[in-house]
Formats: sequence, structure tokens, C-alpha cells
Amino acid sequence: MDSEIFFAVLTLIFGGIAAGAAYFLLPWLKRKASTTASEFDDILLTAIEKPLIITILAWSVYIALTHFGILPETIAGFSVDQFVHAFFILIGAWIVSSFSYDLLRTYGAAIAEKTGTDIDDRLFAMLEIIAKYLIWFAALLLLLDNFNIDITPLLAGAGIAGIAIALAAQDILSNFFGGAIITMDKPFRIGDRIMFENHFGDIISIGPRSTRLKTLDNQIVTIPNSRLTSNIVINYAQPDFKMKVRIPFSVAYGSDMSRVKEILMEIAGEAAERTSWVLTDPAPSVYFLEFGESSLNGQLILWTGNYDNVWDVQDFINSRIDYRFKNDGIEIPFRQVDLRVR
Repeated sequence: MDSEIFFAVLTLIFGGIAAGAAYFLLPWLKRKASTTASEFDDILLTAIEKPLIITILAWSVYIALTHFGILPETIAGFSVDQFVHAFFILIGAWIVSSFSYDLLRTYGAAIAEKTGTDIDDRLFAMLEIIAKYLIWFAALLLLLDNFNIDITPLLAGAGIAGIAIALAAQDILSNFFGGAIITMDKPFRIGDRIMFENHFGDIISIGPRSTRLKTLDNQIVTIPNSRLTSNIVINYAQPDFKMKVRIPFSVAYGSDMSRVKEILMEIAGEAAERTSWVLTDPAPSVYFLEFGESSLNGQLILWTGNYDNVWDVQDFINSRIDYRFKNDGIEIPFRQVDLRVR
């Protein structure tokens, strides 16, 4: 009996020494790991530090009590081995949960910093919570199974609850994943000017559920992300800010079209010299396009360096066309219909 007590006490002493060694050794290893380029070793050591110390102490106590013979074969109708298995299930869930949480937080933050939106920050924050709950839910199922408790009704209930939640949150999830697709595919960024359906304006925010657009009338339009990913969006800021400006013109039948085109090219050259809006490369061009019902119709094509200047270009060019055509005697016709009555 004395030898059994001695062995039990010796086991507890060695367990305490081992736990104390782990208590001082693991922080030293963490300091060493912090000097390396990788974050993985820091995350791993943080995850196993406290569970390892608790496991060493608990295991030494278990061995001592078992050898001393004071542990009953069953506790509350369950075997001691079942409680041991439950202990390791909890320790394993603790380690895996801490490891996955820190892994997603560390590397997710590094990925999120490389993007210009905050939707990926929220995505990784949500994944951290989901991963932790899923791990502990799996641990709960293992614990119940370990104690021979039927988990079939729980699984069935969880499945039904999951389906109900998925149906209720269908729109939310579709918008959320739409925001994730926008973040990864980058059809537009904050500050870009887009045309979506009949909405025209600048992107001011991309959220997990919706994207906000500020129109040229200073109004905010909130668009669900799922609609943006499933419909056509015109982005005026890509591949660059340059934009083609089309100036339609009409002159009366009988006008000298060569002279008309010459005047329009002179106006384009004047716009390039006198303003910063019109580019010379690509060069302006004039096209005579059709014989209309009451006029000869065409287009003057220019390029501006920024889509913000389109109206300025149109105003300048149209004002000069009006002035030059009047001075050169070129008639700008209005729609007319000849009626003959018998």
C-alpha cells in the first residue's frame, strides 16, 4: 500500500514538473516563433499552450488515481474510459477551435488588407465565428455519441433548422455572396462611375448586402449585390477615364458637306487648343452618316480625357457649331412635312 501511495505521489510530482516545464517552455518557444517570417508556428503554439498544460496535469492525476485504486469502474452509470474520451474530445475541440479562429483572423486580415473594400473583412469575421461554432457543435455530437446518447434526432433537427434558416435567409445569402463575387471579380471599385439599368453615378461603398451609388443629382441609390452580379453593368472608369464623345449634327439638303466637315474639324481643333477637355490622340473625326427625312445627318467624334468632362465638351462644341454654321450660312433644319392638297 505504501508503494502505491509513493507511486501515486511520484506521478503527481512528475506531472507537476512536466506541466511547469511546459508552462515556461511554451512561452519561450512562442518568443522564438515570433522572430520567424511565418505566422503559422505562432498560431499553432498559441492553440496548444493551455490545453497541453491542462492535459499533462489531468493525465498525471488520472494515472495516480488509477494506480492507487480509488477510481470506481463507473460514475453515474458511465465508465471511466468514457469520461477520459470526453476529456480528450473537449481538449481536441479547444485546440482545433483556437487554431482555426487564429488562422482565419491572421491570414484573413492579411488578405483583406490588399483589397479596397471592407466586405472581405466582414466575410472573414463571419467565417471565424462559423468555424468556431461548427467545431464545438461537432464536439457536442461526439460527446453525446461517446455517452451512447442517440444523436439522430439532433442531427435531423439541425438539418431541418438549417433548411429553414437557409430559406429565410435566401435573399441575405444571395446578396452576401454577390458582395463576395464583386470583391473577387472586381467589375468596379469605389469611385468608379457606372451605369446600372437606369441608374448612373459613382460607387461610394460596397457592403456585404448592397452597393451604394451616388448619382449626378447627388442622390444615393442602394442596389442589392445579387442584382449587380446577375445584370449588365457599364463601368466608365475601366480600362481608363478616357471617353468617346459623339456630337450629332444635321444640315439642310443642298449644303456643301465638304465645307461642313471642314468647319467641324476646325471646331474640334479649336476645342483641343482652347480647353483641356478634348484630346488630340485619338484624333477627332467627322462622319456623314445618312440622308434623313429633312436633313443630312452625321456625327463629330471626339475623345475626352475624363468622363466628367463629357457635358463640357458637348456644350463647347455645340455652341461653336451654332456660331460657325450661322456665320457660314449653313442651315440647321427643323423637321418639316410637305402636304399637297388636291
